[in-house]
Amino acid sequence: MKTDREPERPDLIPIQGIPLVKYFAEVMGEVEGFQAHPDDLLISTYPKSGTTWISEVIDLIRKEGDAEQCRQNPIYMRIPFLEFAVPELPSGIELLRNVPPPHVIKTHLPVQLLPKSFWETKCKIIYVARNAKDVAVSYYFFNQMTKVQPHPGTWNEFLEKFMAGDVPYGSWYDHVKGWWDKRKEQRMLYLFYEDLKEDPQREIRKVMEFLQRPPDARLVEKIAHLTSFKEMRQNSMTNYTSIPTALMDHKISPFMRKGITGDWKNQFTVAQNERFDANYKKQMEGTTLQFRTEI
Repeated sequence: MKTDREPERPDLIPIQGIPLVKYFAEVMGEVEGFQAHPDDLLISTYPKSGTTWISEVIDLIRKEGDAEQCRQNPIYMRIPFLEFAVPELPSGIELLRNVPPPHVIKTHLPVQLLPKSFWETKCKIIYVARNAKDVAVSYYFFNQMTKVQPHPGTWNEFLEKFMAGDVPYGSWYDHVKGWWDKRKEQRMLYLFYEDLKEDPQREIRKVMEFLQRPPDARLVEKIAHLTSFKEMRQNSMTNYTSIPTALMDHKISPFMRKGITGDWKNQFTVAQNERFDANYKKQMEGTTLQFRTEI
């Protein structure tokens, strides 16, 4: 956000080698000291991987499908964003301080930057991963419309930065692999965006089971409807249109743009796709983690 003191679109600041939005980096000391509660629920994703989607699913599960209750506040107020901080808006830490635990908390931090208390308390974690090609495309358009991050440049320039991990939150490859490797040590449900698109009700049932909620068929169907892309895109409590234009300019690109799997085919050239595939194979060598780029 542009202020008298700060330039618009400030440069990223590395924390332990991970590039972060300047304002987020400045509060990482407070974030590191955050004390998680054993009954907290952490939602973790790399950016543009279905974070808002799974957050609304979880909030509706907790509120027994009561859409009106969920519409009382924007999703970013109901589920605080742990490391969020920008001028003139309450930070994630401030929001969490104002509500007694247990909390539902959102983060994009890689495993090495997550406060130790989350590991120590062994609170439940839901991680959602999305295939790298669709993430890269969605992140490119998001970086154009959000003003606290450096301008992405051309699509080709951004794609190179993405492959090199020179974007906010660093390497997608390291992020998804780091959380994948942690899943056996923690109470973690690791979900895939593509599975959610393919069969939302099946994945919602998985989440309910993980949260020890009875898998009521009518509730599952209702939540699947309320969290469809069409419904969420026109819901002002989930589409981020309540965020000031100085922070997010929806005229450049809507926060909720397409919400599909396979949109990368509309953006990648043949040469870019070949280069990306070669780099992907190298980056993902040795992991059992696998993704679908179309469904």
